[in-house]
Amino acid sequence: MKTSILKTTKLEHIDCISPGKKSACGIQVPKIRSPSKIMTLSRLGSSFPSRLSFMRILIRRLIQERPKLKILSKDLDQLGHGTMVLSLSIANKPYSLIGYTQALNPDERTDRVIATKWDASFCLFNGVPSENQIRTLEKQVTTQEAGRFDANVLTLSRANKSVRLFNHVLEQLASGQQPHSRKLLKTGYLMRTTAVYGNGKFGIADRGIILNQPGLEGPFQVEMLTVFLIREFTFLLVEHCAKKLGTGKEVKLANNLKRFLGIGNSTGLGMAPFLVNHPCLLHSWVMAKEIALGRSLSLKTITKEQKKRLFKLMERAKKHIIEWEVEDLIQMDRIMKIREELVILECKIKVSDLTIPFPLQYFFDQTENLSNETQELIVSILIELIPEQVDGLVPCLANPYDPKLIPEMSLSALKNILDTEYEWVSKIILKKGKSDSLFWYTSQEKLEPRIGKRYEEPGSELEMPFNIRKYVNELDQALIKYDKPEESVAEFLLNHPNLRHIIRRVQNTKKYPYSEIRDNLVDENSRPIDLLRFKLAFFGASKFDPKSDRWTRITLFQGAPISSDISTTAQKSKTSLDDWIFATLPS
Repeated sequence: MKTSILKTTKLEHIDCISPGKKSACGIQVPKIRSPSKIMTLSRLGSSFPSRLSFMRILIRRLIQERPKLKILSKDLDQLGHGTMVLSLSIANKPYSLIGYTQALNPDERTDRVIATKWDASFCLFNGVPSENQIRTLEKQVTTQEAGRFDANVLTLSRANKSVRLFNHVLEQLASGQQPHSRKLLKTGYLMRTTAVYGNGKFGIADRGIILNQPGLEGPFQVEMLTVFLIREFTFLLVEHCAKKLGTGKEVKLANNLKRFLGIGNSTGLGMAPFLVNHPCLLHSWVMAKEIALGRSLSLKTITKEQKKRLFKLMERAKKHIIEWEVEDLIQMDRIMKIREELVILECKIKVSDLTIPFPLQYFFDQTENLSNETQELIVSILIELIPEQVDGLVPCLANPYDPKLIPEMSLSALKNILDTEYEWVSKIILKKGKSDSLFWYTSQEKLEPRIGKRYEEPGSELEMPFNIRKYVNELDQALIKYDKPEESVAEFLLNHPNLRHIIRRVQNTKKYPYSEIRDNLVDENSRPIDLLRFKLAFFGASKFDPKSDRWTRITLFQGAPISSDISTTAQKSKTSLDDWIFATLPS
């Protein structure tokens, strides 16, 4: 099966396209995995970062433009408390990270969203701030939710030190030594963010303003730039503190160790509803990745270079998984399974020289009976082998559309969508008091999503509309009872206005088949962390470290090039700079 290579960025969104057919923008769609296989919590919760992850997209953009990081101001005391402003230009437009650091008592340091004090607070400023703007923003940024902002502020963030590792690196650098690599491996970052806010929260720039920012087109690019600059901030901060210790022996942190260090992050339920509330965007993300995989599997032959890279990535992935250790028993069990299965898989493909027709399809077929996590890791590897056929899909990751009601649709057509796209609902085994035991709501105190127990806690009457199984059943029963298949949705809604929201969602799934998570989100055994992992993997996160089934720690930009690498790309291979998936500890 032939597939076209996208060489233009002027693409329509991946809307209504089917395997083996062309969309309106001419995208040839190879055979891809079905929504019923992909859109389950267990599969989404097994995701790994890929070439289409948002961090990778930002880094490729920076590599192309080669901007130089500038330190606009640095006013830090001996302990590193004070203000530092960094600036980076993209598409000839400067963006500035303003960072404020302060002393923090150990008992005040927490990853919880209810915290009011942090080691460091940040904002990404649109342009270059004046001295007066830096001082004015200080009180606002350091109080985050209690502050108020204007559209010059694109994002807000805050972070806490990983105290033990930060102090170890500080002491080692001050004494003229590099930190111990095993200590770096255990943590992987000097600071951990507890939030990165965007999209108009607390008065910062609305999404409409961010969409028009030069060089930051596409989903979450402004947030990714913020985290990238915070990573550079941490390196400068620890080196500043080492120098201020005054031993005279101090050294800077080695570049290879900087590349291994990322930025930590703690993420909870606040991120999970996004995927349910943005079904069109969810479809575009999944569809783009599945098309990328399909193009890889459609290759009739592969080059010697692709074969060599396949084995190289397999080796790196094996080491990456060996270095991935967590305390969570469920996730550690899965990690152990991946380790075993990668060895088995490697033995299988060494038997074949991959000279048979469609070798990557053959390779992927060998994962059929392996775990979801191993399969999804291999998906990321296969996508990596065909950069020219993947990178053109990046513009398709954006999707500005929302579900729209189609009032003229016949009830027979609506019922057909229910019977085909929502067949999964009938397969859910119902257990009284368990299949709907949870409800999602927004807390009044923090305006953040939470989960309650329906039969033990009050407030279920205010739940978010996430009980899709229930709504689909209500619609199906109403259609059967109404029994007028020739009538339109508009006529039906005159008698059933309460079903408008689920009809709109069902109609949307016909056009966007990867827009619906085909699982029960309110079952007592559902794991919200699966939603978190999928979204975070699309960001580019790695080293998932669950602390419960509702929040996790992750590492961002681990293995990515640092700013000095990017600004000197002329002396390096752009391809090698972009080759940082599955980061491993440097020798």
